[in-house]
Amino acid sequence: MLFPLNVTRAETRRRGKTLVGPVDMQLNGEGATVIIGPNGSGKTTLLSLLHGTARLHAGTIAWQLPMAEARAVQSFVFQRPVMLRRSVVDNIAYPLLIRGVPKPIALAQARDWATRVGLGDMPERAAPSLSGGEQQKLALARAFITEPQVVFLDEPCASLDGRATSEIEAILQDQKACGTRLILSTHDMGQARRLADEVVFLRGGQVHETAPAAQFFDAPQTDAARAFLNGDIVE
Repeated sequence: MLFPLNVTRAETRRRGKTLVGPVDMQLNGEGATVIIGPNGSGKTTLLSLLHGTARLHAGTIAWQLPMAEARAVQSFVFQRPVMLRRSVVDNIAYPLLIRGVPKPIALAQARDWATRVGLGDMPERAAPSLSGGEQQKLALARAFITEPQVVFLDEPCASLDGRATSEIEAILQDQKACGTRLILSTHDMGQARRLADEVVFLRGGQVHETAPAAQFFDAPQTDAARAFLNGDIVE
């Protein structure tokens, strides 16, 4: 079992500057944690730090499994997904193929996932030719096909229109209902309210407030969080 995740005084730096930290937090194994905060607050960096792709310079990040094993049951969806110059099904199947799954099985599962995310009518289409919303659906299928315990998502609906956002959120809600743990960042407070079971408010690379979603949105405890929710400029 991967969870709980215990983060103690964790920091990551670049060229001597602290980007995130020190961070203390604990995450358990259910629902969706949504990370919000002003632009430049370190949301993407915190996701990368928890996932293990940003260097940990101080403190500890402790899953219930060793980090190498923990990484094997995680996926990460980027704000701008990388499309391999291959077909839709080849892109979705790729994580299975590199894990040694026989190609016929990997492709069959990829076709199933293409259908599940609404790309079933274009399995052989070149992935780079897809629209932004279609590429994000492909990225979700590619992330979920390995049946990860936790998926990190960095602004999964940035620059998408309302219809595409609604479709992406429906996929995320379905996976959450199936038991996949979601940890995502967003600048969209409507999306945060729709998806979050827990909210982490990040400011200046530090966690200023963590609370169940209903509690946070109804009665934030810090002045900065209240100002942010009111739409005020928070630095």
